[in-house]
Amino acid sequence: MKHLTLFKWLTVLTCLVMFLATFGGGIVTKTESGLGCGTEWPLCNGKLVPAHTVASLIEYSHRAVSALAGLLSIASFVAFLRFGKSRRDLQLFSLLTLIFVIVQGIMGAFAVVFSQSSAVMALHFGFSIIAFASSLMMALGIRQEARHGGLERLNNYPRVTKGFRNLVWFSTVYTYLVVYTGAFVSHTDSAGGCSGFPLCNGQVVPELSGGVAVAFAHRLAALSLVIVIAILGHYAYRKHPDNTELRRLGVIAVVLILLQVLIGFVMMLTIGRPEVYMFVALAHMLDIAILFGVLTYMSFLVYKLHRPVNRF
Repeated sequence: MKHLTLFKWLTVLTCLVMFLATFGGGIVTKTESGLGCGTEWPLCNGKLVPAHTVASLIEYSHRAVSALAGLLSIASFVAFLRFGKSRRDLQLFSLLTLIFVIVQGIMGAFAVVFSQSSAVMALHFGFSIIAFASSLMMALGIRQEARHGGLERLNNYPRVTKGFRNLVWFSTVYTYLVVYTGAFVSHTDSAGGCSGFPLCNGQVVPELSGGVAVAFAHRLAALSLVIVIAILGHYAYRKHPDNTELRRLGVIAVVLILLQVLIGFVMMLTIGRPEVYMFVALAHMLDIAILFGVLTYMSFLVYKLHRPVNRF
């Protein structure tokens, strides 16, 4: 592939800025700074450079990083379109990155100018992690291109079963759905609906009303996700002894979901201390975003490893 070094730096930078944009979106939500620039976009309270209030600086900084992510996505897409024709998969990932950056940017602008429901705002974060996952796929793809010369390395791995491929795909989709339930908890201010851990308000099944129902539904979804990822990690590690990459990804996925459980427990302990809770909640959000990125890469890998060798 031509201009490989340029591709490497461009994709890594795009992925990093996309990560910062996702992180910034979380800060905006947790600090309730979404209207820090009023109901104007792209200006901030009628100015190109906003007033120096905390809320306006947070919102304006997030807008600036998101705009940079958009510009880098355009640059990556154009670069792959012109010079990466041998890697159709990476062209697709660059296109998905660009599409979802644009979509989440439009949703962010609409959320400022027009009032949006909590259900719609939860999708904003969901689309941002798809953009991040797509940019991560680009960066990992170029890394593999530089180290192994492309997808031909996969010819040396045994094929995976249809059942395992479907398990990885199910885990990825289900993780996204759990992410959405978590974002919905955040945007409906339902985090305090369930106090205590692992019981919800001291009960196995609490009275399901308002924020309690939202928080409890997320807990159930998260618990089932832990089970799904544990099963996935088991099959990835025990059933693929000749595929070190799949085994490594399986272990990483299990570690990330266990870390997510630990962070969730700490969230319950710190919910009465806003100055600490915000940082713990951001860690919770970023951990699941990274897990989704890992599962997305696994989904692509098993797609390739399920196909006959000669069809690469």
